[in-house]
Amino acid sequence: MSPDARIAVDAMGGDEGLAVMLAGVALARRRFDDMRFLLVGDEARIREGLAAHPNLTAASEIVHAPDVIRGDDKPSQAIRRAKTTSMGVAIDLVKQGRAAAAVSSGNTGALMAMSKLSLRMLPGIDRPALAAMLPSLGDTDTVMLDLGANTECDARNLVQFAVMGAAWARTTLDLESPRVALLNIGTEALKGTDEVREAAAALKAATHLPMTFSGFIEGDRISRGNVDVVVCDGFSGNIALKTAEGTARFVGDLLKRAFRSSVRSKIGFLISKPATQLLRDHLDPNNHNGAVFLGLNGLVVKSHGGATELGVAHAIGVAAKMVRDDLLNRIKDDLAHFDEQATA
Repeated sequence: MSPDARIAVDAMGGDEGLAVMLAGVALARRRFDDMRFLLVGDEARIREGLAAHPNLTAASEIVHAPDVIRGDDKPSQAIRRAKTTSMGVAIDLVKQGRAAAAVSSGNTGALMAMSKLSLRMLPGIDRPALAAMLPSLGDTDTVMLDLGANTECDARNLVQFAVMGAAWARTTLDLESPRVALLNIGTEALKGTDEVREAAAALKAATHLPMTFSGFIEGDRISRGNVDVVVCDGFSGNIALKTAEGTARFVGDLLKRAFRSSVRSKIGFLISKPATQLLRDHLDPNNHNGAVFLGLNGLVVKSHGGATELGVAHAIGVAAKMVRDDLLNRIKDDLAHFDEQATA
C-alpha cells in the first residue's frame, strides 16, 4: 500500500459491536504495519475505545458519524440516511478518494445498495457481484461469485463475473492464470440453461485472458480444489454457500456428539485433538472472512456480522491486498482485452 492509502472502517457495524471492530483493526495493524485507517462512527465512543489499543493512535483518524444502520433496516431506508450513518460515510470516503477501500460488518443489503448508488459501476460492468473465499482441499481457497447480489443473470453477466473473479484470484491468491469454471447441473456440454452454455462458449473463446477456462463444475466439486474460481448466478450461489456452511456446522455437531457418547470416545477425542483442531481452523469462517462487491468503481469489503476480531482483521487484510494490487485497474484491463477479442 502507498503511504497515503487509508482504509475506511465502519466501526459501528456488526453484531458484536465497537469493541470487536476496534480489536480487529488493531490486530490488522499489528499484522500490516503500513496500514492507515479512517475509523467511522460515534467519535466519543471510538476515542474511548482506542484507549485499549494505543498502537492505533498514530495510524488512525476518527471520522464522526452520528447514526448507525441497523440489521433490520431496509436498503431503501438506509439510502435515505446514508449521509449520517457510519456505513454511508465510510462508503462516501471512498467516493471522495480519502479512502482506498471501505470495510463494514453491517447490513449486507444496505451496504450493497449504498455502495452501488454512491460508487456506481466500473465501465463495461453491468452488475456488481458478491464474491468470497471458500475453504477447499487445494493449496489455496476457492473464489466463488455471485453469492446473492443478483438472483437472475444472463450470459454477459456470467462472463463479467468470471473476468472479475479471475482478477481477484490473481491478486488475493497470487495466481498467474486462475482456473475458472461455471457452476452447472452437470459437466457435459449440453447441460444447463441457455445462459450458462452461452457464457461457457464465450469464455472458451477468450484465449488471451489471464485465466484458464475449465468448463462446468457441479456443486459437490466446489471444495475439491480442482478450480480456483466458481461462477454462478446469485440465487444458485447463495444456496450453495448456505448449504456448505450448514454442512460444516452439521459435521462439527456430529463430531461433538460422537466424542461425548462414551468414555472410549472421549479418550479418542484427546488422541485426535490436534486433527480436530486443524479441521476446526480450516472451516472457521473467521479465517475466510471478507466478501467483496466486485464491479463497483471503488473497493468495498463486507465482513460477516458475527465475525470475531480475527475475522475483522482478515476482512481488512482482504481490502488492503486489493488496494496494494490495484484490483480495479486489473479488472478494467482484463475486460477491455475480452471485449477486443470478442469484436475482432
